Amino acid sequence: MSYLPHRIAQLETQTLRGLKFHVHRWAGSAPDPIVLLHGWGDAGETFQFIVDVLPDTYTLLAIDHRGFGRTEWPQDGYWFPDYLADLDAWLDVISPSAPVTLVGHSMGGNIANQYAGVRPERIKRVVNLEGFGLSPTTPDQAPDRYREWLNEVKAGEQFASYAVYPDFERLASHLVRRHRFLPPERADFIARAWAREDQPGLVQLRADPRHKRTNPYLYRRDELQACWRQIEAPVLFVAAEESEHFKRIRGSFTEEALRQDYRDVRLSIVQNAGHMLHWEQPERVAQLIQEFIAI
Repeated sequence: MSYLPHRIAQLETQTLRGLKFHVHRWAGSAPDPIVLLHGWGDAGETFQFIVDVLPDTYTLLAIDHRGFGRTEWPQDGYWFPDYLADLDAWLDVISPSAPVTLVGHSMGGNIANQYAGVRPERIKRVVNLEGFGLSPTTPDQAPDRYREWLNEVKAGEQFASYAVYPDFERLASHLVRRHRFLPPERADFIARAWAREDQPGLVQLRADPRHKRTNPYLYRRDELQACWRQIEAPVLFVAAEESEHFKRIRGSFTEEALRQDYRDVRLSIVQNAGHMLHWEQPERVAQLIQEFIAI
């Protein structure tokens, strides 16, 4: 049995920077949109669980990032700054003059943080769900990184692929095993958002497997910290108690530490949830979002 949405989304296609992007819009009476940015491998549609427990008055829009969900695949690969440019172009369409609230999960949270520092005047507030960034790198890692990237480019289409499933039920079962707080009916909904059935017995993920290629550029955290320090909007970080990502950094990821990079920041921790907390504890995440918006 699949999850039955409370609020039905309007499906839209928006051409941005030469690509056709897929958008879910949950229209409410509030004129200012809340923009939802999904994480790596995910799709905007799976914010449905949070949307259903937020007030019906909220207007929420979720985009499928380039090469994910139902959005087109670019031909020249994937570079993180493109996510910023895509968001910039999209905001020109949906809210050209008023600042918006960004809610981002994981990769989407990192996009939200960086964009809010680069375009602070366009952002009213940021809710970051488990978007902690990556560990700093050092210059001596560059030769191996470039070597790995070159090898993957040479391998071409043979390099990366995703698993193929015989049906949506098998994919949903895989999601339940991987995320122990995820109810089966939500897993089925996610499976159908993530994948398509090309023919009977052949269900495969919609995401472009080229996302799995190594990025030849090192993660320069100091540059991103400079962006974060330019954020003018209040920022709410939401971490999950059982998240492996959060467990690795918990000792250093405190409000006190965050204040070194953010002017106005607070931290909340959600119990009984892993990294995909917006799937596993949508009621608690929605409550935190609603309380933060009301401040």
